Amino acid sequence: MQALTAPAGGRERNAAVLPLPAFSDNYIWAIVHGENAAVVDPGEAGPVLKWLEQEGLRLRAILLTHHHGDHVGGVLELSRIGDLTVYGPARERLPRCDVPLSEGDRVLLPELDLDLQVQDVPGHTAGHIAYTGRAAGIEPVLFCGDTLFAGGCGRLFEGTPAQMHDSLEKFSVLPPDTQVFLRTRVHSSELALGIGCGPRQPHPATVVSASPATTSRKSSHASVDHRSGTRDEPVFAHAASRRHPSRSQLGRTQSTYAGRGLRLPA
Repeated sequence: MQALTAPAGGRERNAAVLPLPAFSDNYIWAIVHGENAAVVDPGEAGPVLKWLEQEGLRLRAILLTHHHGDHVGGVLELSRIGDLTVYGPARERLPRCDVPLSEGDRVLLPELDLDLQVQDVPGHTAGHIAYTGRAAGIEPVLFCGDTLFAGGCGRLFEGTPAQMHDSLEKFSVLPPDTQVFLRTRVHSSELALGIGCGPRQPHPATVVSASPATTSRKSSHASVDHRSGTRDEPVFAHAASRRHPSRSQLGRTQSTYAGRGLRLPA
């Protein structure tokens, strides 16, 4: 799979999936097709509102993966700007959710050339979901929320290591050319965590430098560390990196990562 923290272009010139920098090191993914847009997990409204005004776009939908504030904090403010639909996990409390979703549901938005299937991926939270399929004409894609990172998985706030393992299993069988849109930029500490918890890989993921960045629809594959102004680096994962830690490795590593003990079910 190809893990991205950079824009990806769709089949048409005015179609793309773009990262909007948010907080200190996060991205809000924006799906653009023509004059229409959708955003995934808008933790804050400001970056989205500024970008919509600059680009002259209409926000048609919000896709949510789970209930944490850094993913839903901008929903209510964005809801005031016009007629839009909010999609989100059925098993979580959200500030707004017009269409509750669970495993096997489908989000179909022709105006965004978007056709996404929903997967239940508990672990980080109890009702976390992911979206996989086509967006802005790009396929296959995966919006994984906080289930998957470039060097590991999300913290287990509500789920168990067994649940996280099973969720990662779902990702591991996606097509090898799936483009994974990561929530955060790549951190060296995160990569060290991933290396420490899993088996040694014969062909580790390689890191390819990006070209100069912008969030315009005219941009190439690129992104920027918005704290330091330096370039971020998308990760292109080889097939070998589809292997993930076992349940016991997840339990041991998450115990250290989260600062609390975790036990696997008997």
